[in-house]
Amino acid sequence: MSEQGPRLIQIALSGKNDVITALNYLKEHFSESVNMKRLAEMVGMSVSTFYQNFKILTGMTPLQYQKKLRLCEARKLLMAGSDVTTAAYQVGYESLSQFSREYKRFFGVSPSQDAKRLRNSNLMDVVH
Repeated sequence: MSEQGPRLIQIALSGKNDVITALNYLKEHFSESVNMKRLAEMVGMSVSTFYQNFKILTGMTPLQYQKKLRLCEARKLLMAGSDVTTAAYQVGYESLSQFSREYKRFFGVSPSQDAKRLRNSNLMDVVH
């Protein structure tokens, strides 16, 4: 039903559902460094075919998808009370400055500002 629906149907019907295996792998291993060439081999595709099919299905590259997974998980950790440094390292970032830069680019605010806002909004949800 979403705008990605036709892409998903196209992939499923064309026998390219091996990309789903790669998606699941990335979800389970998002905090690890993933070798995309090995991931492509794991699902039986050349790197270029893998990237092409992955992008058709998700609208992004495997690395962009992994970054999105990491940032969304970091946001959950921040909302749960984790500090920015711990959240960054827990989701696989090795550089706090890179994490902060990518977080701000993705969510529009710095991780510390977002954490404060998220915690305040959760507190307000509990109060009301």
